[in-house]
Amino acid sequence: MKKKYSKILVTGGAGFIGSHVVDLLIKNGYQVSVVDSIEKKKGWINKQANYYHIDINDQKLKSVFAKEKPEAVIHLAAYIEDRTSVLEPVENADNNIIGLLRVFEMCRAFKIKRILFASSSVIYGEQKSFPIDEKATPWPLTPYAISKLVGEHYLNFYNKVLGISGLALRLANVYGPRQDSRGDSGVLAIFTEKMLRGQQPVVNNDGKTKRDYVFVGDVARAFLLALESKKEGEINISSGHETSTLEIFKTLKTLTKSDCKLVFDAKKQDRIKRISLNPRLAAKTIGWKPTVSIQAGFKTTVAWFKSRI
Repeated sequence: MKKKYSKILVTGGAGFIGSHVVDLLIKNGYQVSVVDSIEKKKGWINKQANYYHIDINDQKLKSVFAKEKPEAVIHLAAYIEDRTSVLEPVENADNNIIGLLRVFEMCRAFKIKRILFASSSVIYGEQKSFPIDEKATPWPLTPYAISKLVGEHYLNFYNKVLGISGLALRLANVYGPRQDSRGDSGVLAIFTEKMLRGQQPVVNNDGKTKRDYVFVGDVARAFLLALESKKEGEINISSGHETSTLEIFKTLKTLTKSDCKLVFDAKKQDRIKRISLNPRLAAKTIGWKPTVSIQAGFKTTVAWFKSRI
């Protein structure tokens, strides 16, 4: 595949999803620079990437763009805790809106040709028709979800008014190796870690909440394909299937050979009970389809966590 862009800057490139994207870009011959607030020893750093330990709100961001001269930017850096954003809306906006604007303004100043933005399935909120396609009206219910939708609108402004090619990838629930089990999100990582350590995982509400889970390797490939495509606007990146929290618990209990009990926390209610996205537009426009089944993805995830315990 002939490359339109050879030098890529990835914000959030030392984190869970970002590090997989960086690895795949480098594997495919791109020159990659990474901006991330994660300390090098705590992140997932590819030695072939130029790493800058900088927050996206830092004034030093300009010097990175000046030095690296990227042709395209993949913006993944974000305040990612959806549940916590309800308690900390200002902190969320500082990262996901102000920080995003600082990155996008650098793209304007340095004449970046293409921006890929990691949006989220949570922008859809409560829907009545499933799987959800891109024509559905978004109803974001948390500051995190609101900030992701605002990011899409800003990307549309930079695209339609300023002429920078842009695409927002609406990611379903991403899981897989390197996911942080210490946060409030990422149920697979949290359950897997606890089960392998002989600890008791707790299921929120009644466990019947359903989400669309997509493997991180498939997500990284979506960014790779989207980078060289001409598609603009928004696309769903998802498996197209629903899996309940109870199903996850039972599957992981079998895979980890855990003897933990099924314990519920009725106080932790999920605002959105059901999400599944239709990935057909991604197949049509950038040639992407999920390739890792949830069974295979779960096994790979458990094996990775087991290798680290």
